[in-house]
Amino acid sequence: MMDTIFALSSGAPPAGIAVIRVTGPAAGDALGRLAGKLPVPRQATRAWLTDDRGQRLDDGLVLWFPGPASVTGEDLAEFHLHGGRAVIAAVEAALSAIPGLRKARAGEFTRRAFANGRIDLAEAEGLADLLSAETELQRQAAILSAGGHLSRQVEGWREQLLHLSAQVEAVLDFEDEDDVDALPAGFAQDIEALALSLRQALDAPSAEPLREGYRVALAGPPNAGKSTLFNALLDNQAAITAAIPGTTRDVLVRPVSMGGVPFSFVDMAGLRTESGDEIEAIGIDRAHGEIARADLVLWLGAEGAGPAGAWEIDAQCDREDHCPKLTPAFRISAVTGEGMDALKSALVIHASGQLPRPGELALNRRQRDLVSLAADELGAIAGERDLLLVAERLRQARLAFDALLGRTSTEDVLDALFGRFCIGK
Repeated sequence: MMDTIFALSSGAPPAGIAVIRVTGPAAGDALGRLAGKLPVPRQATRAWLTDDRGQRLDDGLVLWFPGPASVTGEDLAEFHLHGGRAVIAAVEAALSAIPGLRKARAGEFTRRAFANGRIDLAEAEGLADLLSAETELQRQAAILSAGGHLSRQVEGWREQLLHLSAQVEAVLDFEDEDDVDALPAGFAQDIEALALSLRQALDAPSAEPLREGYRVALAGPPNAGKSTLFNALLDNQAAITAAIPGTTRDVLVRPVSMGGVPFSFVDMAGLRTESGDEIEAIGIDRAHGEIARADLVLWLGAEGAGPAGAWEIDAQCDREDHCPKLTPAFRISAVTGEGMDALKSALVIHASGQLPRPGELALNRRQRDLVSLAADELGAIAGERDLLLVAERLRQARLAFDALLGRTSTEDVLDALFGRFCIGK
């Protein structure tokens, strides 16, 4: 039998209202012991809460959700309390004293909802993104996924696969032939249409830049003005600036929203071929890794010496000793502000075009790998003559969709996902 768990599900105290949730087989017993009796299901009821000694804890509201028709699929109770720290601590202590109850771990409520079939893995991933959303774009994308937008799309693909598999099995069961020529007319076209739908989903912008912020790396040699520009983009003195070469030695990553678009700006060690400082050399090596990882690089070094696709930035244009670039994308001074508005506007426009649009299907890395696997299996059917192998490739594609929705999932995948949730969710 599963433990009964409880946790504060509202914000950190003090607050106007605090909500403590309890789920599991002993949830009804816990609610009855503290409130005196079970209220009418799904109806907020006022009650004085008392502990086992009869001491009053709070005057609040209680709700009772018998399973399986609850958010977790189990019996679930909620205590709506005054949000002071002492009130919360007293109610939690009373719950802890009931045999079989314990405090929940991070994400344990949502994991039980998944285990009991109330949500699938794609919806759980969307809920995790919704909890961490900081911009409107992130919220819109996450709420679609949490609401089953992706799950419905995958279920549609899976239904098409089942129909195609049924056609293959019918030929294998009732025909003497085991060659694809015995399949119904239009089978190959249906395979091609489904594969095209998968490729279109894979061609769309991925979810990571939206979830983590469009990653912009500031690169160039020492004293090129990277840290000053970094601070100006953040409107915060996050990085130390000095005229001494090699001041920035480690990688600094800071999230910021500009124009409603999430960014992650990256400051790093200045690039140079020789460094007598071992720590700076490690920083330079990390900087090269960040350049490779970035969605966009702002290059503050010698014109034409930056990585492919980088934006040429003519920084420090306010300095008297400045040697200007011939054809920079932007000429700026992070000190005086010259050119900064134009750079920020261009970054917002460029990043917006690289991120999923509202209402657009956006796959994360795990989902993308599984859809890609299914697409590869369908693509291999085109040249296949053996119906048994065709049936196996369709089965493998279907298994990829099952894994995407969590019907076949390893514990490490589940641990990584639900570890992103807060305690009480």
